[in-house]
Amino acid sequence: MRLRLALRAAILASATLLPVTAIAQAAPDEPPSTQGQQLPAELVDAISRDLGLTPEQYLDRAELAQRLGSYADGLRQARPDTYAGSWIGHDGVPVVAVTTTETAQHVANDGYATKMAAVSANHLEDSLAQLNQWILGLPRDVSSQINSTSIDVMDNQIVIDVVNSPIGRALNLPTLLAQLKVVLSPGGGGPVDARAEGGDTYVTSAVPLDKIDDPASIGVCSLGFNAVASGGQAYNISAGHCDPQQENPNAGAASPVYLPDYGDVARSRQIGTFAHSAMGEQARGLDYSLIKLNDEGVRAGLDRPAVRGANGTTVTITGTARPVVGAPICKSGQTSTFTCGIVVAESVDAPLFMADGTSRLVRGFAGSTCTLSGDSGGAILSGTRALGITSGSNSGGAPSCTEANLVLALDGGTASIGIPIEKIIADANAALGQNVSVRTAP
Repeated sequence: MRLRLALRAAILASATLLPVTAIAQAAPDEPPSTQGQQLPAELVDAISRDLGLTPEQYLDRAELAQRLGSYADGLRQARPDTYAGSWIGHDGVPVVAVTTTETAQHVANDGYATKMAAVSANHLEDSLAQLNQWILGLPRDVSSQINSTSIDVMDNQIVIDVVNSPIGRALNLPTLLAQLKVVLSPGGGGPVDARAEGGDTYVTSAVPLDKIDDPASIGVCSLGFNAVASGGQAYNISAGHCDPQQENPNAGAASPVYLPDYGDVARSRQIGTFAHSAMGEQARGLDYSLIKLNDEGVRAGLDRPAVRGANGTTVTITGTARPVVGAPICKSGQTSTFTCGIVVAESVDAPLFMADGTSRLVRGFAGSTCTLSGDSGGAILSGTRALGITSGSNSGGAPSCTEANLVLALDGGTASIGIPIEKIIADANAALGQNVSVRTAP
């Protein structure tokens, strides 16, 4: 019930990459370094393990960065209104950002790759200074909700990291600043609500728990977004493959869903049953389920627009969103808890392998978040909007995200498939004939 294939290759093959305007791609020619042979063996091992580089590549790239820094300093002095920043790309190519085609051609003639930007580095730094001065003038209880401010030179913008709290969301940010991007840090601190929320654990089985002889037959998944039908019936949206009847459609009665009692699983509270689940070709490639909540589920807290955030705090859902390449995302799951990344592809198809050895073709968006076994069905956010639920990943078998990141680093890192919430809602309403919607804050 986890995606075991090398998902990263499929994601890269189908990704629509963010545009980069490059007039030149070649870096200044330099003879290859021979100094790598002189590095200590321990350092060579660390370079290979953590950077994926040979010793020669490591030394050459370090020297290239210094040459780029000197070149950028001179360009900034000569053209302060059109220089917008510089960096070494992940591929080792030095890039210089500029604001005019005339400067871009000048830089290209010098042998550097270029990227067009909206405003100069000086302009961004002036705006950042204005922003920081404004923050210093705020009352302490307000300024404490701002984690950091910085310049993202690659995207040519100012980034302000704000705690996802009522005060943080209500900040009246200066509108005179150029290229301002606000990043909410969900659950940046505050109380932890003991009630059930999206991202928390649920267990399920084809038969009631008190009739199970083999504990291995109990499935573990994550709650997704809370939802409600027009008639008032409460639901939770999770993954379709978490429903035991997806592997045994002739099992009979709808499978029960429980909040686990870790001391005695047989005494776990039943909070509902699977009312509908669909995945693969029968659902246009989607992978989702609707858990019909009973009174116990509502009393447990699943009638709120709430998802478990960082450090166990609560993120209040404010709306829905669709996947856009490059958009920041965070997912909540019972195993790896709260991890963040970006959307790397708006549409990707991949087989989801079931426990019985069969597979279903799933279509969703690809993200770079770390997702582990048991996170299936958990909520994926973009900002504070519901974006989708977790279906599978290339790191499902890893014991931790730390190990997954180390093992998968050379293959591009962790990757996951999310099922878009807006497509889930449309398909579910068509199948059930109900007007189900994600619960959001009023």
